[in-house]
Amino acid sequence: MLGTIIGIEEDTVLLKLAINLNEFQSLVNLHVVMEDGDKLLVGEIVDIKDGIAYINLMGEFINNEFVFGVIRKPSFGAKVKLISKEKIPMIISVSDYKEREDVYIGESPVYPGVKIGFDINSFFANHFAIFGSTGSGKSWGVARLLQSIFDKKMTVPYRASIFIFDAYGEYHSAFKDISKKVPELSFKAYTTNVNISDTEILKIPLWLLTVDDIALLLNAESPTQLPIIEKALKLVGLFVRDESEVIKQKNDIIARAILDILSSGKNAAQIRDQIFSILSSYHTKDLNLETQIYQPGYVRSLKQCLIIDASGKLREMELLTNFMQSFLDDSIELSMPDGSFMYGLEDLKMALDFALLSEGAFNSNKVYDENNVLKVRLHTLINGDYARYFECDRYVTRDEYIKELLMAPNGRKAQIINFNINYVDDRFAKIITKIYSKLLFDYAKNLEKRASLPFHIILEEAHRYVQNDNDVNLLGYNIFERITKEGRKYGVLLGLISQRPSDLSETSISQCSNFLIFKMLHPRDIQYIRDMVPNITNEIVKRLRILQPGNCIAFGSAFHVPVLIKMDKPNPAPSSSSCDVSGNWFIDRE
Repeated sequence: MLGTIIGIEEDTVLLKLAINLNEFQSLVNLHVVMEDGDKLLVGEIVDIKDGIAYINLMGEFINNEFVFGVIRKPSFGAKVKLISKEKIPMIISVSDYKEREDVYIGESPVYPGVKIGFDINSFFANHFAIFGSTGSGKSWGVARLLQSIFDKKMTVPYRASIFIFDAYGEYHSAFKDISKKVPELSFKAYTTNVNISDTEILKIPLWLLTVDDIALLLNAESPTQLPIIEKALKLVGLFVRDESEVIKQKNDIIARAILDILSSGKNAAQIRDQIFSILSSYHTKDLNLETQIYQPGYVRSLKQCLIIDASGKLREMELLTNFMQSFLDDSIELSMPDGSFMYGLEDLKMALDFALLSEGAFNSNKVYDENNVLKVRLHTLINGDYARYFECDRYVTRDEYIKELLMAPNGRKAQIINFNINYVDDRFAKIITKIYSKLLFDYAKNLEKRASLPFHIILEEAHRYVQNDNDVNLLGYNIFERITKEGRKYGVLLGLISQRPSDLSETSISQCSNFLIFKMLHPRDIQYIRDMVPNITNEIVKRLRILQPGNCIAFGSAFHVPVLIKMDKPNPAPSSSSCDVSGNWFIDRE
């Protein structure tokens, strides 16, 4: 026996030690069992002061299985002793390892030689988060976690689909040669670096994007901008197809805009200037400033009909009105594009221009100012480097695009798809992660058999993307929050990797079921973890500052109790090592 129970304070048992501490190894962090009649309670020694051990109650053994949580406290006569070696895995790992169901990711630094693992479904069928400061071993931990899944001896996770959004291009080296180690598996890489030829450049078919996606792409700020985007998408479906229908629709839009100006009640000079402005930017072969208007006995250009007479009036107001009405066509029906035809950024720009015109933006300074910014941003995108990511040379459907994402260069299924987004700024990287996450989520929702093709979306530097941003106000939802709340039943799971958890969306963190937390130093982040992470204890929080690199505290639905893990070294390792300053600085003297 270790000693005698002398007190119980809430869930802490005070044990008067009856042993010579100098003759024992350190007892702190070891587990004990308390035999109390037919009960076998389990606790962890968290502190020793003045010969008294403080033991946190954790659970009990029922029918030789560990169950977390304690209903009844031990009696003062309970026999307390260190747990036997064979029972340790039952508490901190898996007691009956099955290769198809379980995985080992490291070993216990408290109990040398004891492997730490978990049930695969308990971890990977839920959202998870991995936190840690820079240099804590976080990237190594992520690589090891995934490599452990692929290092099985008798089984192969051939149908796994893991999408890594790699903020720094770290994980390419950790997985690129996976097929050499396991021939049945494949790795696929996309990059945002347009200047290399050995890796496929990320390409997003614009015609697969929805109104919400385009709103994010153009950094829309208000829900009132969505109707303009929706109208643009309806028009683009017409503009890229039947040429005769395009001319008719353009004429209709231009004519209606000019009729609005003619009936606006503005003075003649304002009317003339606005019509000139519209026809200078928007015109067709049938309707432009040089269009001939025929009247009995004479012919004049439309431009000549805008001349103001000596009395300051537009004398040909009625003529212009009748002429414009001849272009109206109520038979044209518009519908949202269904992804059945391809179009590009230039097509969208033309459609957006006419959408602005058709919605009366030129008749209202407020409407124009609010929506013209979308046009400016689209123009900037078209003329910038990021336009390359939307240049697709052939048509694909959504289903075909998803299947191509999952196909490795060797024609086999890829299990790990790595997106290197290191070469774009944070704003555009955020858009990319949202577009792909929504694309995968929508695809999974429409599968005939629910959750039959699980997608794991792992976001490195997740605090850059999974934020409390304006999406809820703009769209009514945030795609990451929607996935964390609904994705599990469709088999779409998020892995949030972050060094700044305090910047993450609270909703997303609250839906995570498992956590691996490496060394954390920033007080704000530590406090945030204390407040936001479910079931975290003060003892876990205390340990976060003093963890060694490569060590983490794991807890959640996949772990019986919070457990300290020394992660196995990944092989090969990700490219996440620190800069060798001295090696780069110094040279030998001649």
